[in-house]
Amino acid sequence: MGIVSLGYIGIRSDKLAEWTDFSVRQLGMALVDRGGRHQCFRMDDHKQRFVVSDEAGDTLAFLGWEVSDNTTLDNLASHLEACGTSVTLATAALCDRRCVGAMVYFDDPAGNRVELFCGPMLDDTPFVPGRPVSGFATGPFGMGHAVLHTANVEGLLPFYTEILGFSVSDYGLTPYPMYFFHVNGRHHSFAIIGSGQSGFHHFMVEYNNLDDVGQGYDIAQMADNRIAYTLGRHTNDYMTSFYANTPSGFFIESGWGGRIIDPETWQPHETFTGPSYWGHERLYLPEDKRKVLRDMRLKTASEGLQAPLLVDCPWLYQQKSLNK
Repeated sequence: MGIVSLGYIGIRSDKLAEWTDFSVRQLGMALVDRGGRHQCFRMDDHKQRFVVSDEAGDTLAFLGWEVSDNTTLDNLASHLEACGTSVTLATAALCDRRCVGAMVYFDDPAGNRVELFCGPMLDDTPFVPGRPVSGFATGPFGMGHAVLHTANVEGLLPFYTEILGFSVSDYGLTPYPMYFFHVNGRHHSFAIIGSGQSGFHHFMVEYNNLDDVGQGYDIAQMADNRIAYTLGRHTNDYMTSFYANTPSGFFIESGWGGRIIDPETWQPHETFTGPSYWGHERLYLPEDKRKVLRDMRLKTASEGLQAPLLVDCPWLYQQKSLNK
């Protein structure tokens, strides 16, 4: 597999002050002072993981996917060109802005900008979070996951699986189609939702401690209209999380305890239980649509379906501890 992790995310927004407050106080990222018409934030030893460009639009600007080396980057670029996708080699100046050694970029069939890079630049100063958190679960699993709206799931599937080499983790078709993809051991680093819309649905950051999530939930409840999904637990990746409304209208999921899979043995499959075991009440939806998902959760509970006990999750106590 050529792509190894989700390296960084960029959005467009002219609400820089609001995004600084949200990213630092709510999420616990660290603001990097680089000047110019954009703001950059750290989550770990990478020089930047999240970028807000001072532009109108309040939408996704780019997703940055890391590959292992220059040869892989060149091979993927050639493969994309052979499949009919126009690829541009990034200038040295653009690579410097992204804090990477080399990069190419292109648009997916829905017009979302995708950047492939290698050689992420690391910071020689320790990461100091914006609020007291134990840190983010990044390392070999990347910065988290990103989820896009689409009006045409079938149009994007071949591009991400057959051309870019993403692997399907699982998918659900009701109440709307959702496909989840892995590029490493994280259950999913990318997903698409057939909502009929376009643009960014959310991205997820995962913390090392459940209390980091709970304390963030307390902070979010003190702000007007900050909570989008209440605290809950997902059925496919076991993530305990809540979703917050951002200054740009899309969501950010703050989670803990995400499932780690073995990509070599994992088999894609359809899921039927709905997105959550409990919680994740979508406060932004009208009551009729909230009820559909609530009824699915209640059915799941009535059938006694639950995530595995933590004592049965060696990935939580062993693999994750190796990557601290």
